Amino acid sequence: MALEEFTPPAAFETARLRGRLPRVSDAPAIFEAYASHPAVTRYLTWRHYREVAPLEDFLRQSGANWANGQGHRPYLLTLRSDDRPIGSIGFARDGGKVMFGYVLGPAYWGKGYMSEALAFLTGWALAQPGIFRAWAFCDVENPASARVMEKAGMSREGLLRRWHVCPELGPELRDCLVYAKVR
Repeated sequence: MALEEFTPPAAFETARLRGRLPRVSDAPAIFEAYASHPAVTRYLTWRHYREVAPLEDFLRQSGANWANGQGHRPYLLTLRSDDRPIGSIGFARDGGKVMFGYVLGPAYWGKGYMSEALAFLTGWALAQPGIFRAWAFCDVENPASARVMEKAGMSREGLLRRWHVCPELGPELRDCLVYAKVR
């Protein structure tokens, strides 16, 4: 069975945000806004960046993923009034499922920005033919991320034991909460 057409927009807007494809030239601003902060990546599957060059490599790979329509494809988030990055939200498609991941600079925490972006993108994804599940997960010790998913309209489905590694916290597999919205 062939996969249904799935062509994500190159950019999107919500009430307060813009999502656009990241550029390699964004690396210094991304580094400063969030990617170099250990507190930001504490519960993520990647360590904070200590230099800009590896972040540039990640952005090159992201561009390749967008070009070939495969793998993790991130959007850079900015305020509508400014083109400076405040965070990122990305997705990966697996058949009829789309998994989301996100990161936000600490200066923008607690303002509802990520819930706004996630709600928009899950709504878009579930409106596409052949997509029936939009989902994400977070570390059990990250209630702020769980709240983001709840506010975006996702429902908690359960606990995955020993599911992911948070390199900032160590090499052990950690428990996480799974949230989804389905149609």
